[in-house]
Formats: sequence, structure tokens, C-alpha cells
Amino acid sequence: MAPECPAGTEKVMAKAVRFHQTGGPEVMRWEEVDVADPGPGEVRIRHHAVGLNFADTYFRTGLYPAPLPAGMGVEAAGVVEAVGDGVRHIGEGDRVTYTGSPLGAYSTERVMPAGPLIPLPDEIGFDTAASMTMRGLTTAYLLRRIHPLREGDTVLLHAAAGGLGLIFLQWAKLLGINVIGTVSTDEKAAVARAHGCDHVVVYKREDVAERVREITGGAGVPVVYDSIGAATYQSSLNSLARRGLLVCFGTASGPVPPIDAMQLAVRGSVFVTRPALADYIADPVERAELAGELFDHVATGRIRIGINQRYALEDAVQAHRDLESGRCAGSSVFSL
Repeated sequence: MAPECPAGTEKVMAKAVRFHQTGGPEVMRWEEVDVADPGPGEVRIRHHAVGLNFADTYFRTGLYPAPLPAGMGVEAAGVVEAVGDGVRHIGEGDRVTYTGSPLGAYSTERVMPAGPLIPLPDEIGFDTAASMTMRGLTTAYLLRRIHPLREGDTVLLHAAAGGLGLIFLQWAKLLGINVIGTVSTDEKAAVARAHGCDHVVVYKREDVAERVREITGGAGVPVVYDSIGAATYQSSLNSLARRGLLVCFGTASGPVPPIDAMQLAVRGSVFVTRPALADYIADPVERAELAGELFDHVATGRIRIGINQRYALEDAVQAHRDLESGRCAGSSVFSL
């Protein structure tokens, strides 16, 4: 049960998805919660759309620890309804989007710190924003910050037909970067090609590293972007060129195993990094730069955001089942 509001504050009744123990999708509950007025540095926001991300499952299963009971979700878009003392960059009535802690985005309304909120241009709808803020900002730092890519470079991207993958493919094309993308089915291969993937590898019937070597004339790629983790780590390492970089930015199949430093030398003095989006948007100036570039591409249609799955927020259990089964392609969103 939510704590009682201090005397003199207004209580708003809202609904939220919460979990009281870790486990499968069934541990999530659709509950009524109290939402108080925002305190110093906080805002109260009414959500119009909420993002569904694979990272949400990490909190639910306990892979990412969270004090229980806990809310669910880290991405949403909506309108600010009230502003606490000391908030300067956001005002009442502003359209905003956000991604990041604290948990609790799976809700109709909430109070949260104002710091993570990003002003949302009128040209971008709430559903679009909620389905792409996390994925879009992640793509932004992957392509614009983590490695000095040059026009004509060829990189490997796992899960190319996922929500992030489809944004990545379009943005890479704008930068003149060639992408080898892995997918699980022929249907997803078609989706990846339609979004600009230059070479598609169906990993269930093809050896990824062998195909990468064939495509690159034996050289391998300077960067591999791997959001899968345990199941793809080895093929990712084997796909790198000499002094290449493996970017492990997700663990959909489980954590990456311990790294044997000597194997990095044996494979050509390669590098491995495990970045987190939070460290690339912690600086408000850098966050604004990355968001501005992303929003400009989306608002002008250079990057198209397709929402392939829509759910009601109270159907979060089914949404997580679909997500973990691999039935989802592209972006998913909860519409309120």
C-alpha cells in the first residue's frame, strides 16, 4: 500500500503495475495507488503512453535488484500536471518524455524527479515518444559517442529487427554506415531489410562469424553491437577485426560470461565494453544534444518509428509474455 500523504497535500488516485516478489510475468499486479503533490525537485505527470522494454523484465526477474514492492518500467511520455519547488526546466502543462530510474512508469500518473524529463516537440506524438526514447537515445550514444565510426564502415548488429535495431538501421544509413544484422526468422529478415539493413544473417541456420568474414573479405568488423549477451558473446568476439570493439549493451539471453583477458589478445587485441545509457545522458547538456538529434530525425521523417504491438497497461502480464517469447518485432507501447 502506498504511504499516506502528509497533511495539507492533495491525493490523486491512480493505477499502476507493481510487483511484490520477483519471478515470471504473473508476479505483476494492477493496483490502485495514491499520488501526492510533488515535493522539491519533483513533478506530477499524467502518462499518455508507456514504453515496453526488454530491460523491464530484468527488474521483474531480479536480475536488476530493486527494493520490494516496486513499480515497473522506466520510460513514458505525458503531460506535467504539477511542479514542485526548484524545478526550472519544466513547467505545468509541458509535454515531456523520459527514460531512466526510478521505477514506476507503468502507471496512469506518478510523482517523480524532474531531472530526467525531456521536453517533447509538438511534432512527436506521445505513443511515438514512449516507444522510442530509451531505444533512440541508446542508438544515439551507440552511433554518435561510443566509437569514432567513419562513412563506409561495416558493423555487426544483433537483434536487427527489434525496436532498437530498426532505429539503428535507419540512423546508420544516414551516417553512411553499412550494417550486417542478425535475426531469428525470415519474416524478421524482411523487416530488417526494409529498414536499411545491408546484409541479414538468420542466425538459426547460419554461422554468424563465418558470414561476417565472408561479407568483409575475411577482415571482420570494427564494432559489434550486442544486446543479446550469453548466446551471442562468442560469435560477436569471433566477428571482430583486429583491434575491434565489442559493445555489450544488453543481456536478453543472460549475462556475458567472465572475460579471459588473454583471449582478447589472441583474437587480435580486441576490446570489450559494457556501457549503460544512464552514463551517456547523466549530463543534461549531452542528453539534450542526443535527444535533439534524435527528435530532429524523427520529426522530419528521416527515421520512422513503427509501433508493431500496442497493449493496455492492465495487460502488462501478456505483454511481458509476448516480449520474452520473441513474438514481438519492432517497438511496443502501452497506450493510455
